[in-house]
Amino acid sequence: MTKICVFGAGAIGGYVGARLALRGEAEVSLVARGAHLAAMRTGGLALRQAGETLIVRPRLTDQPDELGPQDFIILTLKAHAIAPAIEAMLPLVGKDTAILFAQNGLPWWYFHGFGGAHEGRRLASVDPGGVIWSRLGPGRAIGSVVWLAAELEAPGVVVHNYGDRMPIGEPTGEKTPRAALLSRLLTEAGLKSPLRPNLRNEIWLKLWGNLSFNPVSVLTGGTLGELATDPGTRRVIAAMMVESRAVAEAFGVSFAVDIDERIDMALKAGSHRTSMLQDVEAGRPTELEALLGSVIELAAIAGQETSALKMVYDLAKFRGRAAAQQETQR
Repeated sequence: MTKICVFGAGAIGGYVGARLALRGEAEVSLVARGAHLAAMRTGGLALRQAGETLIVRPRLTDQPDELGPQDFIILTLKAHAIAPAIEAMLPLVGKDTAILFAQNGLPWWYFHGFGGAHEGRRLASVDPGGVIWSRLGPGRAIGSVVWLAAELEAPGVVVHNYGDRMPIGEPTGEKTPRAALLSRLLTEAGLKSPLRPNLRNEIWLKLWGNLSFNPVSVLTGGTLGELATDPGTRRVIAAMMVESRAVAEAFGVSFAVDIDERIDMALKAGSHRTSMLQDVEAGRPTELEALLGSVIELAAIAGQETSALKMVYDLAKFRGRAAAQQETQR
């Protein structure tokens, strides 16, 4: 039986792990910690969706070395938390272990399998010092784009709010046996996880909204619906999208929708408050580097000016730093 470990099984990881465990085709284990882990050990993992509550009891631990090497690791930590977790993750990594990276933003492996002059380039904004690249290796990486929302309502309780799309793809674009197997397992577990030959286009489609709406929400406190309808914030977001689209296109990306259509995609989320805003308000680290710092880094490589992106980046970085300082003083 295929062995799959979900590492960092919070809201998104808990949802994916629960779906896989319910299907029963893989040996599923979850790495979690604290009160969430304790609650799952006592009462199982509760998944609430579509008016019903399902209880699953996968293997649970906060000590990954208990599990041994896995066929797949599904890594659902935020981008800035990957490098600090590598040491704990290594006991799960065998000779042929593949790792599905389920983070927002530009992935650290972006230029692996890219071809051309940029092949193998490392992004300092998402992998400072090349730690992830050198210790885990890009050859293990399978990419994904998470188009779903879930939250931890309480320790041990995951609520699935909306969405079920999680396309995956090899950085090289190949249809490998390992990627095909993981796509099938996820799809049969109830996720829409087709294998994409060019996942980078879809990475950018999601990133296009995240790199603009998330930091602007930090500066304004606005919901997605408010930011998409207010004329002023909509102009700022559109300006950021113009600059970032030019950066993406310089690296061969094509967009399936225009700027107004992408903004209106976010409008459908209505009163949703971005995770970055919630992180700042709680004094936690944010995904600013993966969402926006990485695009500014790409722009510098391409020799492009990004004045709107840099302005919002600098302000959001200040806001996050100030919030973190306030939290430590409480």
